[in-house]
Amino acid sequence: MEFKIGNHWIGEKHPTYFIADIAANHDGDLERAKLLIKLAKDAGADAAKFQNFSAPKIVSDYGFKSLGGQQSHQSKWKKSVFEVYQDASVSFDWTPILKEECDKVGIDYFSSPYDFEAIDQLDEYMLAYKIGSGEIDWIEALERMAAKGKPIIIATGAATIGEVQKAVHAILSINKELVLMQCNTNYTADPENYNHIHLNVLKTYAAMFPEVVLGLSDHTHGHATVLGAVALGARVIEKHFTDDNSREGPDHKFAMNPQTWAEMVENTRQLEMALGSPDKRVADNEVDTVVIQRRCLRAARDLKAGEVLTRDMIDVLRPATPGAILPDHIQAVIGMKLLVDAPYGKELRWGMLSN
Repeated sequence: MEFKIGNHWIGEKHPTYFIADIAANHDGDLERAKLLIKLAKDAGADAAKFQNFSAPKIVSDYGFKSLGGQQSHQSKWKKSVFEVYQDASVSFDWTPILKEECDKVGIDYFSSPYDFEAIDQLDEYMLAYKIGSGEIDWIEALERMAAKGKPIIIATGAATIGEVQKAVHAILSINKELVLMQCNTNYTADPENYNHIHLNVLKTYAAMFPEVVLGLSDHTHGHATVLGAVALGARVIEKHFTDDNSREGPDHKFAMNPQTWAEMVENTRQLEMALGSPDKRVADNEVDTVVIQRRCLRAARDLKAGEVLTRDMIDVLRPATPGAILPDHIQAVIGMKLLVDAPYGKELRWGMLSN
């Protein structure tokens, strides 16, 4: 499967597509959001992604307060869950401005919508729809996005294979352009999280859903997860992006910054070069090595025309002079007669021998 997002081809035979998830890292400042777009482009991102939600349409203040305390990474938030989402929400008025800024610097724009109104309002500005992990079992929302006729990218953190299967089938029944991303939705930036990434799930996805493009949505530091995912076939990578990991906010701590992002892209491009072809052959830069590291049959002493070759008259030595008889033919050579003299060390050629 391959398809285009903007001017980028997406698929196994194409370069990895990098999505910088700016998300809430604009910290409520439009000018800062525009700065992050430019920084992401300069660091090698192909797309800048935002999130469009209204706090009352994504979280229940009553529901979170009734849990008896904030859980997981939210336990470190200084405000209530509802207040954090309210602060991080992006006015729809920003959308045409952000899209224009992305066009200006030459990076794709899209967003993750978290309610029906956002899905519909964003449509004219979007090259693709990104669906967050938390929406995976909200099938009516998935179907609404799929029906817009644009590529769909869905993350699958904190989901079972049955839930993934149901979501994938719902989307593919409407829209065949799908990126399926392995994801772990622990946002604590704890190094222990590497034990829970499970990149091998990409093998399962490849076997179960051969018609999709694989991807990874990741929240770890470093590059191990991304490089491993690309080696396993992922061609779309999403990571959070900030300019400063020390800033206050829900996503800064585990985000990539311009330096680490650029390193990630550079390392991935090197990996893509190294992955190369599945055909085992002599590589273009190994042609000379075939001569200097391989062996051929050579005269083990001064040999005279008319002598019948025995094993002790033959050395197997480097280099493998072009046109010489190679070692895997040694049994065929034994018992043949020399037609010409062969001084010690001379390579043996078929034209020098007869039955």
